[in-house]
Amino acid sequence: MTTSGATIWFTGLSGAGKSTLSSMLAEKLDSRDIRHVDLDGDELRRGLNSDLGFSREDRTENVRRAGEVALLFARHGLISLVSLIAPYTDERRHVRERHVESGVPFILVHVATSLQVCESRDPKGLYARARRGEIEHFTGITDPYEAPTAAELVVNTAGQSPEESAERVLSLMVADGLIDADVLTAAAIRADGGPDVGE
Repeated sequence: MTTSGATIWFTGLSGAGKSTLSSMLAEKLDSRDIRHVDLDGDELRRGLNSDLGFSREDRTENVRRAGEVALLFARHGLISLVSLIAPYTDERRHVRERHVESGVPFILVHVATSLQVCESRDPKGLYARARRGEIEHFTGITDPYEAPTAAELVVNTAGQSPEESAERVLSLMVADGLIDADVLTAAAIRADGGPDVGE
């Protein structure tokens, strides 16, 4: 159902809505029988990257490993959905270059929710702890976040629903030839209770 594998990378501050948006997009891909793999930053930290801390060097390695795993899956025809802060421009550029070298599409989605909104959400209480000095190297508070200047798509989860944001990503994937437009049409017909095109 896809013309090729690809990586969709969601970058943004903690609490921006990266994982929520990635999960919503995953549901939409599932409904269209499009193969994908979800690479969540927190899950990677608990497993593959559990040996890494939050120094600049460890953050760079964290992003590098995630990028290589995403590329591996994408080379085999899957859509890799990566939700990872990836705060530094150079790190994101390196991941993109690795995809370009391999001829694999790479789409950077900047989930540009403001620091104020992210801090007000603070679902894990991390911002509060960082403000109290209990967490070192916390992006947006004691470490920088270098916002992308050339992302393929910019979304703000404070201004639109995850559903709307996911639809924007889908539309971009169609425009880039990663998904056939008729796949979206067929899924919309099934969602409306119409006949399955395969019947």
